[in-house]
Amino acid sequence: MTREHAEGVVRAVVLYDGRLLLVRGNDGWELPSGRPQPAESPEATAARIVYELTGYLVDGTETLGPHGAAPADGVPAVVCQLLSESPSDGASLTPERLRWSALAETTDAALPAAVLEYLRGHTPV
Repeated sequence: MTREHAEGVVRAVVLYDGRLLLVRGNDGWELPSGRPQPAESPEATAARIVYELTGYLVDGTETLGPHGAAPADGVPAVVCQLLSESPSDGASLTPERLRWSALAETTDAALPAAVLEYLRGHTPV
């Protein structure tokens, strides 16, 4: 685990049933993202941010990009496994600002190259 991402932003890639979790940001639909806390790994940051924004419990399992290297845009994206099918109360975003999109319907989302590459190889189950 590296600490060079400790000051940047981490994006969460949450897939479930062939759909991608997106949140409504200032510039349109995007991946849930946020800043890590001190000494927090990208995987832990992704899980925390998804819960705080959406109420969904997830487990950050895999950071996308070459092993040990930062992504081309410098912002790590972490693949997360959904642990709860329903969000808990207390999410900072309202349901209107959340969207589960079929992978084919994510063209209006600002997705980084590493995420697009991952999604191309992902087979919905």
